[in-house]
Amino acid sequence: MKKFIMIFLGVLTMMIASEQKIVFAAGCFWGVQKHFKEMKGVLNAVSGYAGGNYPDPNYDKVLSYRYKTPNGIVNYTESVEVTYDNSVISTEDLIKSFWELHDPTQGNRQGNDIGNNYRSAIYYTTEKQKEIALKTKAEYQRLLTKAGFGKITTEIKPLDKFYRAEEYHQDYLSKHIFGYCPDHRTGVKFPKNEIHKKQTFTMPSNGKEIIIIDAKDCPYCERFKKDVISHYKGDIPLKTLKSNELKGFKIKTKLDATPTILFIENGKEVFVHKGYMDEKSFYKALGAFKFGKNSEAYNVAFNQGTDSRFCKRYDKFKDTGDGVFVDALSGQPLFTTKDRFNSHSGWLSFYKPIDGSVVYKEDNSYGMHRIEVKAKVSGIHLGHVFDDAPGGKKRYCINATVLEFVPKNKK
Repeated sequence: MKKFIMIFLGVLTMMIASEQKIVFAAGCFWGVQKHFKEMKGVLNAVSGYAGGNYPDPNYDKVLSYRYKTPNGIVNYTESVEVTYDNSVISTEDLIKSFWELHDPTQGNRQGNDIGNNYRSAIYYTTEKQKEIALKTKAEYQRLLTKAGFGKITTEIKPLDKFYRAEEYHQDYLSKHIFGYCPDHRTGVKFPKNEIHKKQTFTMPSNGKEIIIIDAKDCPYCERFKKDVISHYKGDIPLKTLKSNELKGFKIKTKLDATPTILFIENGKEVFVHKGYMDEKSFYKALGAFKFGKNSEAYNVAFNQGTDSRFCKRYDKFKDTGDGVFVDALSGQPLFTTKDRFNSHSGWLSFYKPIDGSVVYKEDNSYGMHRIEVKAKVSGIHLGHVFDDAPGGKKRYCINATVLEFVPKNKK
C-alpha cells in the first residue's frame, strides 16, 4: 500500500510539473480563445484581461481606455490564459502558434479592431517561457522582414495578474452561430523540420467560380461547410482555400475575415460576402451571380415568376434522352425523365419529384389557391403541383429556366 501511494504521488507530481500557464494577447480575445482551446495539449483557455495596472478591470472600463488613458494608467489587453500540458505540447510550439495566429507588427490594433486593448503581448509565468518567447520573436522577425512586414511590437512581460472576463465573453464564438472569425494572420510561418513539397496555388479559371476563404479553428467556416458546402453539387466550381493560396486573382476586398465567400468571373471579384451565410442567402447570391438579377431565371427562382410558355429552355429540354433534371443552382436531383410526360401546356410536367427533393407551400396569390413547389436545398421556386394529370395523377408544372439536365450516361 505504501509503495502504491509513493507511485501515485510521483505520478501526480509529474503531472503537476508538466502543467503550465501562459497568457497571450493577439487582438479580440474571442478568436484567440477558440484557437488555443482546440489545440491538442491545451487543458483550458480562458478569456480575460492582463497587462494593465488599475484594479478590477472590466470590459466597459477596458474599452473606455482603449484610445487614451489618464497619466500613470496602463490599459489591459484582451488576453487569453492558456493552461497546457508541456509533456503533450511544447512551450515553443505553443508560442510559435501565437506568432502565426496574428500580425504582431500592428501596434495598438488587429485589423479593424483599433485600440491599446488589442495590442499584441505575451505574459510569461516562467523564465523558460521568456527565453523561448524572445528566441522565437527574433526568428519570426527575420521571416517577417523577408516577407516585407515591419517590426514586431509585441510586449513580452512577466504576468502580474490575470482577471477572468465576464461570462458572456467565454467561448463566445461557439455560442454565436452567425458571424465571422477575424483573420489577421500574416501568412508567414515557421519552417518545419521535415521536408515539404513545394506548395501549389490555385490560379483563376476562365469562367465563373466560387472560392471560400477559411481558416483553422473558425467555427463559422465549419458551420458553413456543414450547412451549405456539404450539399452543394452545382456546376460552378467551388473551392475552399486559405487567403495566402490565392495567386493571380483580382480581388479588391481585404481578406481579413473567415469565412469570406468570393464569387469570381475570369479571375475577377464580382461579389463578396464576409461571414457565415445560410443556404437561403447563399443561393440567392449564387442566383444573381449565375443567372443575373434581371434574368427570367432569377425572377422565377426568387420572385415566384413563371417562364413564358414554350420558352427556349423548355424547347431544349422537351426531347432529352433518359436522365435527371437538377436544381440549376445547388445541382441537387429533382425530377427524372421516367416521371416526365407531355401535358401540352408549354411547361415541363412530371408525375412526381425524386423523394425528399422538394418542399411545398400554400400559394394564394392572384386570387387562386395553389400549392407551390420549392427545391428543398436551395429554396428556389420551381412551379406548382395540380391534380389534373392523366389517370387522376398529379401534375408537377415546373419552370425549365431553373433546371439543368444531366444525361443518364454522364458520369
